[in-house]
Parts: sequence; structure tokens; C-alpha cells
Amino acid sequence: MKLRTQYDRSYSSESRRLLKQKESPTVMQTNSNEHNTQAGNGLSLTLQPELLTRTPAAGGSSATEAGEVHVPISVAPGESSGRPASRRPRTGAHSHSHSHSHNRPHSHNEPESDPGDSDLESGEPSTSLSELRYLFRWVQKSLPFIVILCAKLVIQHALGLAVGVGLFTTFLYANKIIQNQVFLQDRRSKLECVWLFSFLTLSTLLLYYTFHADTLYYCLIFVSPRVESLGFWDVLWTVGVTNFIVKYLFMSMKCLILLVPSPLMAYKSRGRWYMLTEEFGQVYQTIAPMPVWFRYLVTYHEVDGIAGLTLGVLLALVYLILKLLGLYGLWGSVQKTGGMFLNNEQNGAAATNSQCNEAGDVCPICQVEFREPRVLLCQHIFCDDCISLWFNREKTCPLCRTVITDKVHKWKDGATSPYLQIY
Repeated sequence: MKLRTQYDRSYSSESRRLLKQKESPTVMQTNSNEHNTQAGNGLSLTLQPELLTRTPAAGGSSATEAGEVHVPISVAPGESSGRPASRRPRTGAHSHSHSHSHNRPHSHNEPESDPGDSDLESGEPSTSLSELRYLFRWVQKSLPFIVILCAKLVIQHALGLAVGVGLFTTFLYANKIIQNQVFLQDRRSKLECVWLFSFLTLSTLLLYYTFHADTLYYCLIFVSPRVESLGFWDVLWTVGVTNFIVKYLFMSMKCLILLVPSPLMAYKSRGRWYMLTEEFGQVYQTIAPMPVWFRYLVTYHEVDGIAGLTLGVLLALVYLILKLLGLYGLWGSVQKTGGMFLNNEQNGAAATNSQCNEAGDVCPICQVEFREPRVLLCQHIFCDDCISLWFNREKTCPLCRTVITDKVHKWKDGATSPYLQIY
């Protein structure tokens, strides 16, 4: 009977204590020790009544008198630590854990955020950007030295640079005038053609007279000029001047073709002459620098004796082989141009009077009456000279844009190639 009574008392006291624990706010916190030891297990949220302990009050505070419920939480390997929780924690627990996170000292073992990692995660090519950044910084630091070096080179080669700029601007001016005069046909200015021919001839003579001591005109007959020592910059300057002079000579020939009267040479045949002249001019420009470069490569001053001579001859032979291959490619183009020059190609068929009357008896290009009208595949009618000049640059009909020809005949409009042959 005494045992029964004692058991009832202990049971009632235990039930009252549990009732007080239910009424008091419970705090769910993560047991860090069990979290570290159970890192390999799955996620578990277990309330263990046997771990309900009463925390001793440190200063008699009422907040620590309430019991705490320790909930062990562990994350399985392979799962993300940022997985959202299945239940929302209570307000007390949130504030408690928030205060603990603020009071916890920063660990040195935790990795700090790196901007490079964010670039890698975002998929941006951080390596190329960093290389460009380094290159930009190097240019910024080296800019004063580059400016000083360029100023020194300009001062040293002021005369050569001035001559090069003058030759280039003269070429652009002459090339534009020739193309305009070819396009005007009957309305061309013979006085302007004579002026351009005289200007190009006098410019060439003045240049050779100014540098008569260097005998630069020897390059026109494929002979190296009489210069004691040809350095690299001297060779570049000599070859560049010779290239522009050769362009001037063949542009002067085009001016002479423009001065030929219309009864002696039709405008359609003039285009073939312009094309043939330009092709031969490009071959001449390819051959002209060969003697200068050959002499520069053979006289190998860095190594004396037989070894230097042998090395120079080998380099010159390699250069000669490359030039012959280039000339072989140009020869194929010259053959095609010669075939087009000999074969009189016709654009479409001859148009009848009824077709011209239906078209209005006016050419859509020159806006005058038809002269040797030609009807194309699209049934549009144009003057023979007008449509020939159009097909020098285009492949389609000027009105409906129907493709008429499969190739464009370059250089028929009197243009000269701006390519600078320096090797």
C-alpha cells in the first residue's frame, strides 16, 4: 500500500512538471555536437523526451528556467545545405538562433567570397577578360614610351614619310578623276584628262630628280639602285616609291585611252583596254621590287665569311621561288583577261524598233535616246555602252535586279588597285 501511494505521488508530480513544460515556450535548437557527429546520416527531426533537462539559471533569469528541446538535425551527403526547411520555426527559436549567429565569432576556416568564383559560377570567360585587362594596363603604362619612340622615328624619317604621304594622296586623287571621266563617257573633259596626264608625269620626273643620287629609276628597268648600303627601312622606302611610280605610269596610259576620239575607239572596247592595262600593271609591280630584295637578302652583314654568304643565297632563293609562284597565279589572270579582250562579248540581244517604242525610246541609265539598244533576259532595254559600263560593277539588271551575268569584269571602269606591293 505504501508503494502504491508513493508511486501515485511521483506520477502526479511528474505530470504537473510536464504540464508546466507544455505551458512554457519551448525552444527548438540544433544540437551542434550531434550535427557534427551525424554528418553522414539522413535528415532527422526527433523530439526526445528523455533529453528534457532543466538548465540551471546563471543569474536567476527567468528566460533560462524554461526547458529546452534539443532537436538533432543532420544533412545527408550530396544534399544541398540551402534546402528549405519543411516547417517554419517559432519566433522565439528564430530570434534565439539569430542572436547566436551574431554573437558567434568569425571562423578563419570559412571560405570568403571571391569575385573570380562568382564569374566562374555565372559562366563568364574571366580568363580572357583578365588578359585583356592586363594588356590594357600594359598599354597605359607603356604609352609615354611608345609616344617618345614614334616621335623619334618621325623625326628621323620625316622626309621619307612626307614623300610617302604625298605619293598616296596623289594616287587617290588621280584614281578618282579617272573613274569619273570613264563614267561620263561623251561628257568627259579632255582638258582634265590632259591635266591629269601632265600632273602624273611631272610628279614622277620631280621625284626622280630630287633623289637622283640614289638612282631610284633603275628599279623601273629591274636593276638595283646604286646605294652603298641598303638597310631594311631603306629597302621598304625604295620599293614603296617604285610601286607608286609604276601605278602613275599605267594611270597615265589610261588617261591617253580617255583622250582617244570616240570614232576611233568605242566606249565598250575602252573597258577592255582599261582591264588589260591594269592586269599588266599588276604584273609589272610584282616584278619591280625583286632586284632590291634580292640584293638585300644576299648581302647578309650579320654573319661574315662563307656562312653569311651561304645563308643570304638560301634566303634569296626562297624569296625567288615564292615570287615565281605568285607570278604563276597572276599569269592565269592575265590569260583570262586576254581571252576576254579578244572575244567581243555581247550583253543580251539587239532590240527591235517596236521594243524600243514600247520602252519609250529613252535609256533608263543615260536618259537619252537609245544608241545600239540591247534587250536583256528580263526584257528591259538599255544602250549597249550604258549596260556594259553597268556590268563592270554589277551582275543584275538596273531596274528589276534580275541576275544577268555570273561574273563582274573588274578594272573595266578605269580603277587602279590600291594594293601596295612591297615584297
